Order: sequence, then C-alpha cells, then structure tokens
Amino acid sequence: MEFINESWQELKKVHWPSQKETYAATSVVLIVVLIFAVFLALVDFGLTRAIQAIIS
Repeated sequence: MEFINESWQELKKVHWPSQKETYAATSVVLIVVLIFAVFLALVDFGLTRAIQAIIS
C-alpha cells in the first residue's frame, strides 16, 4: 500500500500538458511523420527505377 501512496504523490507532482499543448505536439509529430513517409516513398520509387534501368 505504501508503494501506491508514494506513486500517487509523485503523480501529483507531474506537470501534465494542456489540451492545446497536446494538440500542438501531436500536429508536429504527424507532420514530421508525413514528410518522412513522402521522402521514403520518393527514395523507394527512385531506387526502384534505377535498379530496373540497370537490370534491363
């Protein structure tokens, strides 16, 4: 029971982000993931074309 009480006290000390901060951080993550996905798709497409050109 002591562990639960200590854990609860520590959780009370945590600075939880506001809804606005959460939305902002989530938006940044989604944008970065989207940019990285497009980059990887373009690299994949380019390498596929290059390898096909070399093989044929």
